[in-house]
Amino acid sequence: MKTIFEYHDVSQSDALETFTKEKLEPIFNRNEFIIRADIFFKIENTSSDETGKKCGIRLSAPGPRLFAESSKETFKDAVSDTIKELQSQIRKRKEQMKTY
Repeated sequence: MKTIFEYHDVSQSDALETFTKEKLEPIFNRNEFIIRADIFFKIENTSSDETGKKCGIRLSAPGPRLFAESSKETFKDAVSDTIKELQSQIRKRKEQMKTY
């Protein structure tokens, strides 16, 4: 499985990459049709203390790509929320897939 990390106005973090890979591993293991993940981290200007750290994840799979993003107080919270949204999208995609 290939994962690509991109940072916008954020310094690279090995700990954050490891955390994200651990969270994505169950998705990759259960869904062999997913071939790549692009993970984006950036800080957005916001007046709220509860948002600002933004994580976006795009998964490459047959059909349209799956994408989710969230903005939270920490990057780890944003990663967790984003992955929950992706799991929901994957569940819907699997229901639509036909077996021949």
